[in-house]
Amino acid sequence: MRKNSSLLFILLIGLVIAAFIADLFTGNAPISLQEAWAALVGSSGDAIVDEIIRNYRFPKAVTAVVAGISLSASGLLMQTLFRNPLAGPDVLGVSAGAGLGVALLTLLSGTVVYPFVSSLGGMAQVIAAIAGAGLVLFLILGVSARIKDSVTILVLGMIFGYVASAVVTVLQSFADPDSLKVFVTWTFGSLGSVTWNKMPLLLAPVIPGIAMVFFLIKPLNSLLLGEHYAASTGLNIKRTRFIIIAIAAIVTGTVTAFTGPIAFVGVVIPHFARSLFGTVNHRTVLPATLLLGSLLMLVCDILSQVPIANRTLPINAVTALFGAPMIVWIVLKRKRL
Repeated sequence: MRKNSSLLFILLIGLVIAAFIADLFTGNAPISLQEAWAALVGSSGDAIVDEIIRNYRFPKAVTAVVAGISLSASGLLMQTLFRNPLAGPDVLGVSAGAGLGVALLTLLSGTVVYPFVSSLGGMAQVIAAIAGAGLVLFLILGVSARIKDSVTILVLGMIFGYVASAVVTVLQSFADPDSLKVFVTWTFGSLGSVTWNKMPLLLAPVIPGIAMVFFLIKPLNSLLLGEHYAASTGLNIKRTRFIIIAIAAIVTGTVTAFTGPIAFVGVVIPHFARSLFGTVNHRTVLPATLLLGSLLMLVCDILSQVPIANRTLPINAVTALFGAPMIVWIVLKRKRL
């Protein structure tokens, strides 16, 4: 570990706080810094400004932090478990399962079930996504309980994801244009759909999941040297693998359900953390990954708000523009890939 790691952590915390504040003050609506600050700490005197700052930008910034923490932590877990630098939070097909749930929902618009679905309002997509992600999670956990080889689990998880994506494609061919547009919009990703009413539902699985990761630091460090070494230290490989997969899948599935699929964050951030601090020790890499994930999501959210023809860029596209070059860098750096 580098000697100046404490200074790096302080710098990262400062950058996250600065990015969070900047995210509150950034948007397509012309709101001055003075008005935004007044709305945040009291009242700006304009009900519309107060509504935008308190009930849209503030929960959106919180969602960005939660998504960044969740996806980057899940990516770190997957890369450590499978010892694959390109493994990400969606490698087990949970995100594809969430997409399958939303795609199935789009077909209900012309059925007798639609009145019930429409009564759920904005929660309909969230419930459908959680159900789809839960189905894939159930399959993965069932496989992990029976198979000893982690690589086989990785391959099967990818297969589950491909099957779910294939079914989604078939469903899209049957969907009407209006329903298809709703689904495609969901795939763009959005941090602004989580209101304060929905926030507890987002945080309920995420906070315990991230907290449990800190209790896995020692097992994760053991897995860095391979499962055989970890087993020789007395680690229960099957149980640890089951816990890691469950945490990563639940956290990823929850975030995907509320924000839509967000790519690349979980793959690139763990590599940034290792390179920045010059260590693979999870005692350092894990908190660094959480901070960097939050920072990246906040920065991407700020960039997505840049006024372009009065539109907001899809967050999934912005993270891809950041992440894709980094994936190329990872591949080039590891020639053996």
